[in-house]
Amino acid sequence: MPREHSDPIYLDHNATTPVADSVRDAMVPWLGLQFGNPSSGHAYGRRAAEAVAAARAEVAALIGATPEQIVFTGGGTEADNLALRRSRVARRRVVTTSVEHPAVEEPARALEAEGWQWDQLAVDNSGRVDLGRASSVLAEPAGLVSVILAQNETGVLQPVAEISALARAAAPDVIVHSDGAQAVGKVAVDVAALGVDLLTIVGHKLYGPCGIGALYIRQPGLVRGWALGGGQERGVRPGTEPTAMVVGLGAACRLAANDLETEGRRQAELRDGLQAALVAGIPGARVTGHGADRLPNTLHVCVPGCAGADVLLRAPELAASTGSACHADGDGGILHAMGIEAGLAQGALRLSLGRRTTEADVERAAVTLVRAWSEAAAPSFSPSSG
Repeated sequence: MPREHSDPIYLDHNATTPVADSVRDAMVPWLGLQFGNPSSGHAYGRRAAEAVAAARAEVAALIGATPEQIVFTGGGTEADNLALRRSRVARRRVVTTSVEHPAVEEPARALEAEGWQWDQLAVDNSGRVDLGRASSVLAEPAGLVSVILAQNETGVLQPVAEISALARAAAPDVIVHSDGAQAVGKVAVDVAALGVDLLTIVGHKLYGPCGIGALYIRQPGLVRGWALGGGQERGVRPGTEPTAMVVGLGAACRLAANDLETEGRRQAELRDGLQAALVAGIPGARVTGHGADRLPNTLHVCVPGCAGADVLLRAPELAASTGSACHADGDGGILHAMGIEAGLAQGALRLSLGRRTTEADVERAAVTLVRAWSEAAAPSFSPSSG
C-alpha cells in the first residue's frame, strides 16, 4: 500500500513495520471464511493445523532451523522472558551486554533480585561488544548468556558467535540466547552459525502483525512454560494458536527470504546517502556505530547544540524517533555505555528505513532534518563552537 501524499515520511521501521500486502492477504481468510481450532480432529481443525505447520516451516527456514524448533509466542517480550526466566540452567549466573533491549535487561535485573549473579559485557565506542574484555568476564562459567543480535537503537550487529564460543569454552552446558528482534528479516541469520540455543523473532519488526513472535529452541526441554494447559507449542506456550497471526508471521518470513540480500542492499544505499547528507549539512554530527557492521536500514546520529526531540518537533513532515520506542523517555543508557557524552547524546536521532522508503523520501528527509536542526540549534550553536 503506497504512502498517502499528505502522510509524514516514515523513518521509524525499527519501532514497527507496516503489515505487508502479501502478509495481509495471507491472513484475511483466517479472519473470517477460514477457521478452526488447530487441535481439533475434524476438517476445520486439520486445515488450521496445516496452516500453522506451514507457517512454522517458513519461520524455521528463515533462520536455518527445523520446524520442531519453533515455538510461537505473543511477541518478542514474551519470547525474551521465556528465554531468561524459564531456561533450565546449570548455574545461577546470567551474562548480558550493556546494550540490551528492556525485554532482556529487566528480566536479568529480576533474576539478580532473586539472588542470581548478573554481569554485563561492555561495548566499545562503536557500540559493539569488546571481545577482549568479554573474554575475562566469560572465563567464569555462566548458566545463561543473552546477547542482542542487532542493537535496536544503533543497529550495530554484535559478535554473537564469538561470544557463544567464549561462553562454551568455560561452561559447555551454558544456554546461549540472542534477541534477534531487529535482525531477523533484515540480515541473514543462521542459528547454527551463531551457536545459539535460543533466538527471539518478532512479527511486527519484519512486516508481520503485532502480537505474534517466536522462540527458536535448539532442543526439547531447554525452556519450561509459564502456564499449564493443553500442551500446545510443546507445552512451552500452551493455549489455542492464533491461526491468523501465525499465518501472518509465516508470510512475513517468506517475504523476507525472497529478497533479503537485494532489499538489504537497496536500503543500505539509501541509508548511506542519508548519512552523507546529514554529516555534510550538520557540522559536528556524529554517526553512532560508524565503522561497525550495522543493520542496512538503520542510521543513528547525534546532532550537537540541541535535543533530538526538538529537531523532530520542527520536522512534522517526518515520523522518526530519538531512540527505542521502549525507551520513550530515554535515559541515554545505550549511548552512555558507548562513552558518548551526555550533551551530544541528548541530540540522538534514530532513522530507520524500510521497504517503502524511496530515494525521494531520503532526499526530502535530509533537507528537512538539516533545516530543523538549524532552527533548533540556532540560539546556542554555531559551527565554530561545535
